[in-house]
Amino acid sequence: MLTCDICGEEVLLAEDMKTHLLLSHLENDMRCPLCSLSGVSYDELCFHISSAHPEQQLTAQGVADFTPSSAVTDTGLTESQEPQTSQSCLAGGSCDPAGGAIPTCASGPTTDSGRPQQNGTPESGCSSPSRTGPIPLTLTSQSPETRPESVRQREEDNDGFKSEHNKAKQKRLSSPRKEKLFSCPMCALVCSSCFILQEHVELHLEEQHSAEGATLEACSPAMTSPSSSHVSGEKRLECPMCSVVCGDSFSLQEHVELHLDHGTGSPGSDLQLATQLQQEEEQRRRQEEAQLEAEEFKKLQRQFGLDGRGGYRRQMERTMERAVAGGRMGPAEFHCKRAEMMESLASGVDDNRTRTQGVVTALYEYYQTECRDVAHVWLSADTDHYCSSAGDKGWGCGYRNFQMLVSCLHRIDMYLTCLQEKAVPSIPRVQGMIEEAWRGGLDPQGASHFNQRLQGTRAWIGATEIYSLLTSLGISARIIDFHQPTGPGDTHPRLFDWVKQYFCQSSRSSRLPARLIQTSLPPLYLQHQGHSRSIVGLEQKKNGNLCLLVLDPGSSASDTRKLMSRNTVSTAVRHVRKFPGSLKHKQYQVVAVQGVLTAEEKQRSILNSGMLCAERIP
Repeated sequence: MLTCDICGEEVLLAEDMKTHLLLSHLENDMRCPLCSLSGVSYDELCFHISSAHPEQQLTAQGVADFTPSSAVTDTGLTESQEPQTSQSCLAGGSCDPAGGAIPTCASGPTTDSGRPQQNGTPESGCSSPSRTGPIPLTLTSQSPETRPESVRQREEDNDGFKSEHNKAKQKRLSSPRKEKLFSCPMCALVCSSCFILQEHVELHLEEQHSAEGATLEACSPAMTSPSSSHVSGEKRLECPMCSVVCGDSFSLQEHVELHLDHGTGSPGSDLQLATQLQQEEEQRRRQEEAQLEAEEFKKLQRQFGLDGRGGYRRQMERTMERAVAGGRMGPAEFHCKRAEMMESLASGVDDNRTRTQGVVTALYEYYQTECRDVAHVWLSADTDHYCSSAGDKGWGCGYRNFQMLVSCLHRIDMYLTCLQEKAVPSIPRVQGMIEEAWRGGLDPQGASHFNQRLQGTRAWIGATEIYSLLTSLGISARIIDFHQPTGPGDTHPRLFDWVKQYFCQSSRSSRLPARLIQTSLPPLYLQHQGHSRSIVGLEQKKNGNLCLLVLDPGSSASDTRKLMSRNTVSTAVRHVRKFPGSLKHKQYQVVAVQGVLTAEEKQRSILNSGMLCAERIP
């Protein structure tokens, strides 16, 4: 059984309901001629006019505008209220502005019941056989006793209908219709519909999201929320005025209407909502910053080898495994090299597979016969070159530079007593030596940075770790920090001048320095962002320009061996020379070895390392 929502009539089939709606409510649409009321039944319209417009005196023409011509109702008209005017209008005449009737055809005499006589006489002004116009009616008010039974029965039915159905609608029908207004919670705009308000709020949120660089997802045609989440595969809609999440668009619409009905759009609530939105935006911004910071921290961990991917041994094994899988290495060779690596790691001594000996000696021989445009050349003590291998590629430059420094210290008698191990240690062994220095109290801040652990990691080391390592061995060292460029084009001429002073300290005689001098000084450890190298000499041109001679652990052993050949030395030296235009990093740090520490000096250095301070130039 289907029930009509408008009049309450019950029908059996949906087709009957459609027919009922068409005939009863669509075709017979009633409108009030005095206000904007529409969509009501005949009886409701009569009650509305009598209650909402009692002061208006309707004419028959006005009644005919909203009732059928055959309907006669008690509208308050009396016999004295211009019946001739109504008669003339209904008879097809026209009314002048003053209210008088201008008949277009003179009617004949009427009977007592008001119906005209159609005698067809010439005096009537019309021929009765051809007359087809409407029969004129005279609207008069009758007493209840003289009204027909059908009219009285209809009036009784109307009175019952009014008493039963119009009590709830009396307030609405008795006063002009007031439309509900909806205030925007984010500005002062007032909307006449909740759907218009929803579109307006979406514009606010779209502008806010576009300012953040985000793309707002398309909203559904119904009442949807700009921010939605997916829970269990279903679309969840969040209220734009609070944090309530609704299951569908209709629930969200009802929820927003409750906000508006309870005065959410008032100034006080607007301020509260704006504060809440600002807090949510601040919280979201903090979450995004925290997430970005975590991602950057993971990148730094991966960059500096602190992401737990294993150290020298694990990287070497993976490299050899990939070589076997690619057919570049046989299984027998793999096991042989792996056994050699394990033996080297167990002994703590480098296998010298990446070492190139006699590099400084080769440079000395080259400058004896070549480079006539050079005024002076200073070289460090003989130093071996160590390049990166498959086990430390990408992160082992600091360890390789320390191996170069140790190879030189082994050739200087002053430092032999400090070096307990007579061979160059392997990278894992160097990591263990730095951990021992930390446990001895050196550089507690650096130890905390690496979480007291270097072995088994690919962690980069820098100038402070080299200083701590040398101090733990009883070797005096200093750190010089060239923290900003001192020349045009972001160059560091003060760095070149300081290196010249370092190498010139071995020849302080009043005589002019020789053109080529090989000193007994160890090389300098040069650190900048992301890489480190070893300075083994300085070249001064005849025009006064300075040039550093640098050994780079990033250079392969085959390229370094080209310095040993007379045929390729001229080309290989180009990779060793570094002019001021080649060093344009913002900051450089130099670690210089300057003697042996006594026991007291070593203890003092350990205590002072709690806050390491470098010598800043300038």
